[in-house]
Amino acid sequence: MKLINIGFGNMVEASRLVAIVSPESSPIKRIIQDARQSGKLIDATHGRRTRAVLVTDSDHVILSYLQCETVANRIDETDYPEEEEDEEE
Repeated sequence: MKLINIGFGNMVEASRLVAIVSPESSPIKRIIQDARQSGKLIDATHGRRTRAVLVTDSDHVILSYLQCETVANRIDETDYPEEEEDEEE
């Protein structure tokens, strides 16, 4: 299980993410509204502007204040962790 930090100490399991999208388009705004009405919206922005919308395999929608690229880079970092440097011989 690999957890991704999506801001303010909030974590999401990487394997459960289906998409990371920008919140500006009308279809994404409708997805957010539908999730809010069905009780499947998780707002992890702490009152800040939403910059990334994360969609999970359980149809939950998570709002984050981080950029989409930042979240995607954090997923890549967990897939390929940096190898520890060898100690001096």
